[in-house]
Amino acid sequence: MARTGESCTFCGRNSKDVNLLINGISGAICDDCVQQAYEIVKEQTVSKKNPLGITQKDLPKPKDIKIFLDQYVIGQDDAKRYLSVSVYNHYKRLLQRITKDDVEIEKSNIIMVGATGTGKTLLARTIAKLLQVPFAIVDATVLTEAGYVGEDIESILTRLLQASDYDVDSAQRGIVFIDEIDKIARKSDNPSITRDVSGEGVQQGLLKLLEGSIVNVPPQGGRKHPDQKMIAIDTKNILFICGGAFDGIEKKIAQRLNTRVVGYSANKEVSALDRNNLLKYITPTDLKSFGLIPEIIGRLPILTYLNPLDRSTLRNILTEPKNSIVKQYLKLFEMDGIELSFDENVYEYIVDKAMEFKLGARGLRSIVEAIMMDAMFAMPSGKTKKLHVSLEYAKEKFEKSDVSRLQTA
Repeated sequence: MARTGESCTFCGRNSKDVNLLINGISGAICDDCVQQAYEIVKEQTVSKKNPLGITQKDLPKPKDIKIFLDQYVIGQDDAKRYLSVSVYNHYKRLLQRITKDDVEIEKSNIIMVGATGTGKTLLARTIAKLLQVPFAIVDATVLTEAGYVGEDIESILTRLLQASDYDVDSAQRGIVFIDEIDKIARKSDNPSITRDVSGEGVQQGLLKLLEGSIVNVPPQGGRKHPDQKMIAIDTKNILFICGGAFDGIEKKIAQRLNTRVVGYSANKEVSALDRNNLLKYITPTDLKSFGLIPEIIGRLPILTYLNPLDRSTLRNILTEPKNSIVKQYLKLFEMDGIELSFDENVYEYIVDKAMEFKLGARGLRSIVEAIMMDAMFAMPSGKTKKLHVSLEYAKEKFEKSDVSRLQTA
């Protein structure tokens, strides 16, 4: 207990002005100065150790990252391997800054190509749970050249700043997932002589972000204004992961592979191609033909693909992952004290409808939502505390919903 009249040796405040004053042999310190001293020691210890506060020995290895992804994402082993290695190498690249080696590791930005509903965004969201660096997911469809309607390219980094609580040093070693990257492809294969403000113009603007440069970022996002205070961010240590459906790129791949060759001169290798999954043969040349400029492709050196979802994969997605669709609905009803159960053949019915919709895993959610909507509306207010979904119940509820009209051949 401090005596009246004593003051903090560090800040000089009297004991009456602080919550606690700790006496030493020849001085005293208040609780505020103790807290500040702790933060200074913690910051200095981390910065001397390395930028992440961990050693390479503690890094999650690629196999560990993939095992974690397997708990939430079914299939897509190739994409998981590429993503795991890229993230692991990003960690090592950050740690390399504390060495005195002359070899400088360049960052390996990655681009994932896959049809809608195959899990591109889910992979990004899942890996964000594991990371010890700031992670942001942004949508490329809203981006335009500066001065036009839409968001400026620099707003991508605003999301990363927000994810790091506006800690610039932390944001500068983060990871950004740019979704719908195919939506900014230029409208023709030839360079435009007119303005393409949401296509080629955005790609040109992205170059400085991907390659590494100091960018002035509006702290609140949106459009830049001359009198707005900017935050300078160095992007050389930010890893960019891009994803897109690239709808129609299979035609570009087929043309390059010359899959229509017939007759005696037809190449045997052509006949061995997997025509149901041409994306596995994708190359940077196909991305250029689709509308990405060569400079962008060169700054996204790692190219991987996601397989289309077959029936067995959709069936597993429905029930197996930690956050599977069925488990989510079981949890929703459990929160209302309602016990929910399904017949096995209901799962088969849902998968059959999803295959008809051709919307991938997103189609599963729409179908289950249509089946459960009436129950979710009425049961929280009722007294019934148990619901069993039979095949007849599922068919009745789905066929009366508007979703059933979306069915395609």
